[in-house]
Amino acid sequence: MTENDSPLITIGIPTYNRADRRLSHAINDALSQTYKNIEVIVADNCSTDDTESLVGSISDPRLKYFRQKKNIGPSGNFNFCLEQATGKYFLLFHDDDSIDRDMIELCVGALTDSEEPGLLRCGSRIIDGDGNILREVENNADTSSMANYLISWLNGDTTSYFCNTLFHTERLRESGGLRSKTDMFQDIVAICRLSAKYPISGIKDVKASFRRHEDNRGSNVDIINDWIEDGEFLRDLAVKLAPENQKKALEDRLNLWLYNKMYKQLKHNPKPLARGFSYLRIAGIYSQYFLLFKSLFLPRYR
Repeated sequence: MTENDSPLITIGIPTYNRADRRLSHAINDALSQTYKNIEVIVADNCSTDDTESLVGSISDPRLKYFRQKKNIGPSGNFNFCLEQATGKYFLLFHDDDSIDRDMIELCVGALTDSEEPGLLRCGSRIIDGDGNILREVENNADTSSMANYLISWLNGDTTSYFCNTLFHTERLRESGGLRSKTDMFQDIVAICRLSAKYPISGIKDVKASFRRHEDNRGSNVDIINDWIEDGEFLRDLAVKLAPENQKKALEDRLNLWLYNKMYKQLKHNPKPLARGFSYLRIAGIYSQYFLLFKSLFLPRYR
């Protein structure tokens, strides 16, 4: 691929009141990419801090700033970034995450003339609030089918974060954008929809960093009304899109993974009665009554 036919890439940065935190680092990560044919969209979700002046102080014609007239919620702002994107591929880049300088270049380098993938992906590292590396995971997913990809993800052969996934912009829009029932698994839902119809490409190299800290959006939502309902939505969609001969295996694997995720979340609920009812609910939803029994009553499983 020559420089003349290299595709435009859109990096969308949704933000809210992060001017004094990592927003400037995220913008710098985007603009410092070795791959230069990019546009960077900052979507300010009606911040009350100095976000507008911070972005205005950065002089680069590739940087575009939009300010919402009112706060439209995280998901609304994510999809606003997608709506404004003019690039062939789209990276939703949260302002607390990081990407290596050559991430876009290497991912785009995986494109070939013979196919146009729905997704371009790389490996990722998980870091803490101070930037210390907690774990690194290369992208070794089986991309031969949507079901095989999901099973690879569930087995730990890859990670699925926004920061290490480039979506085909138009195809993502056509598939419904970054939306799911309660918008907790909207990244995985989007990957399911695209990978069921189009190939996945990318590199195994670790080139993106997901920051895990107490302000992560997923740490501050109602487990009952958000995570559980969206987990059901993800499972049902994935099974529906999977080939007939893979539906049962995928459903079983997703049920186990989702149960474990919800169980760990519920352990932090300070209200014993509410926690107990929730344990029963997730055990029923994900067909894991026996696992619940082992977790609650047999010490070695706790």
